[in-house]
Amino acid sequence: MDPGAPQRFAASRGAPADEADLIARASGGDATAYRRLIERYERMVFAQLRAILAPSGRGDAVEDLAQDTFVRALRALPRFRLDRGAKFSTWLVTIATRLALNELRRTAWVVGTVDTVMDDVDGGNDPSSQSRIVGRGVAAAIASLSPPMRAAFLLRELHGFEYAEIAEALDVDLGTVKSRLARARQRLREALADDAPRSIGHEEI
Repeated sequence: MDPGAPQRFAASRGAPADEADLIARASGGDATAYRRLIERYERMVFAQLRAILAPSGRGDAVEDLAQDTFVRALRALPRFRLDRGAKFSTWLVTIATRLALNELRRTAWVVGTVDTVMDDVDGGNDPSSQSRIVGRGVAAAIASLSPPMRAAFLLRELHGFEYAEIAEALDVDLGTVKSRLARARQRLREALADDAPRSIGHEEI
């Protein structure tokens, strides 16, 4: 799994109007343009890395992997094809997710505490993430997922990836994505029982 490989995702889903200009300028070596891209998306990247790594006891790796994410993106940026439906933020989250999972493959993972998960998954009180992943019971359930299931669930519910995008991001087939999401939702059902809303994110769980 190459974390920095340029992707060709299916839809751009409303990228900012100036993004193509920033990407073009950054690809040509404009450091100011690339700093603006980093500033725009660094919170998203940090939130995804924390959400995957912190429950597995590797929150200490977040900062280094965030830096690695942006370095890899900068190196591959000239090959990034916005005109083929790719979205820069989706690509960055994919790189970050792959780096996080690669890191966890090298180390033993553990289940974190609810407070740790809440601090990291909610992306620093970001309203969009709070609307998708709500409550301590949900946070505890997410923390209990294996890293591959957790990554698939976060890509779907926190970042709104389509199933095909998740499959490409995680380098697995579509059936594996569906299986991981189904098991994650079942785990949430069991954790929440009748004490929480019957839906999370895009679909009923």
